[in-house]
Amino acid sequence: METNQMIIEKVSPWDFEKTVELLTKAAVKKEWNIPATHDLQQSLAKAGKTVNPVKVLEVCKPAFSGKMLEKNDERIVSVMMPCRISIYQKEDGKTYVAMINGAALAAGMPETVREVMTAAADEVNEIVDSVVS
Repeated sequence: METNQMIIEKVSPWDFEKTVELLTKAAVKKEWNIPATHDLQQSLAKAGKTVNPVKVLEVCKPAFSGKMLEKNDERIVSVMMPCRISIYQKEDGKTYVAMINGAALAAGMPETVREVMTAAADEVNEIVDSVVS
């Protein structure tokens, strides 16, 4: 696992499409919604660019997001919603999964935001680990 302060990257033992499929199923099993899946490879192909496969899953769990969005001062963090899981293939042919380190990002934020973002990040990590570990 590669980790910098804000992004966590893990290698998947599965191919690209299988990783996307398994992450989607694991998120739904943990009661996360997937409001959108962005196929960046396809989007860039329309602009004449060729890149390796990249998909970004938007994942949202109302039990978490509602705690922040219901509060006036915490609503500003909506700029970081929904959470995202990126699945991509590198030149080495391996499939990788990356996510924002929500717990690190939440440091210094108001208590409610810190608690919710840390809990959400923990669950997203569990979802990813259930597929790539």
